[in-house]
Amino acid sequence: MRQNRTFWRGLALRCSLLAGFLALASGWCHAAPPWIDLLTGKKIEADASKDYQLTEENGPWLIFACSFSGDGAEAQAHDLVLELRRRYKLPAYVHEMEFELDDTDGRGLNRYGGPVRMRYRRGDEIREVAVLVGDYAAVDDPEAQRTLERIKHYRPDSLKLDESRPTTRTLAAWRLLTSLGEQGDERPGPMSKAFVTTNPLLPREFFAPGGVDPDVVEWNEPVKYSLLDCPGPYSVQVATFKGRVLIKQDKIAAIESGREEMKSSLDEAADKAHRLTVALRMKGYEAYEFHDRKASIVCVGSFKSVGSPRQDGKTEINPKIHWLMKKFGAQPVNVPGRAPMMEPKTLVGIPFDIQPLPVKVPKPSISSALNRETAWR
Repeated sequence: MRQNRTFWRGLALRCSLLAGFLALASGWCHAAPPWIDLLTGKKIEADASKDYQLTEENGPWLIFACSFSGDGAEAQAHDLVLELRRRYKLPAYVHEMEFELDDTDGRGLNRYGGPVRMRYRRGDEIREVAVLVGDYAAVDDPEAQRTLERIKHYRPDSLKLDESRPTTRTLAAWRLLTSLGEQGDERPGPMSKAFVTTNPLLPREFFAPGGVDPDVVEWNEPVKYSLLDCPGPYSVQVATFKGRVLIKQDKIAAIESGREEMKSSLDEAADKAHRLTVALRMKGYEAYEFHDRKASIVCVGSFKSVGSPRQDGKTEINPKIHWLMKKFGAQPVNVPGRAPMMEPKTLVGIPFDIQPLPVKVPKPSISSALNRETAWR
């Protein structure tokens, strides 16, 4: 019994020392040595029967580690992916790309005064097999930057230059020369030119900074009938509620002296938009509300397009959109001795806009949504 107790105490002490050693080793240098990864508990699948092709779900930011071309490129890329997964515990993927190369303008002029024409000697098509690493949410992801520095110093066995196994790695000789130190000793590894890049399978819009402000998205997400949930790209804005500005000096003085409290006009606007949306829903209309820093709006309907183009270059408005614009638009009221006035329609005592208009449904940018999601992981 005493021996068992001694054994477990000794085991606990060794585990504690190992944990402390790993914590100390991680801070020794900016680029940790490769064997640090071998001691981590990360489990990365490395099945030789799988090809680990890059998909749209990987990334959206990755590390471009290396590329291969020519006969045998797929096999060597696959070997590197397996080694990165097994030895270094990194999620690595393969991605094939083809480039069509046409005649290209060169520098200088020909005898006719036109630009010199140059042709790629390798033919009209180049096929590359790239190896990419990681699934990172942003280009400046700290983990991506740490892994990038380590990759630049790794020396995978699958990338060793061997006469019996010619390499298909792109620009392998140039990369070897540029990695030589002053005394001819290799300092960085064969992947020293690695860099962070985007997932080439994702559309350009994925990385566009546009879209609704993330804070505004957060305000609208809990709303039951949020315009952000409108399935179509277009809707009809039927009501707008903006914040009011105080211009009466006595009101301003009363608020500054504390005799009166200033009500939040944006809160009032949001309340009106919400009550009108609920009232419209109760009457069977597909109504939505949306709130930003300046106003709250109410929209009705979901449409794929505003209309169809005509031969004269104008747009034939969608009949359903046109019906909603007339349904909720102001109506003329005859006033004795005056020209007819446009009076806005109301519902539950809340006015609609004088002229409803089709609008594009606001959407959050995918990149900002992803960054918010990963921040909570």
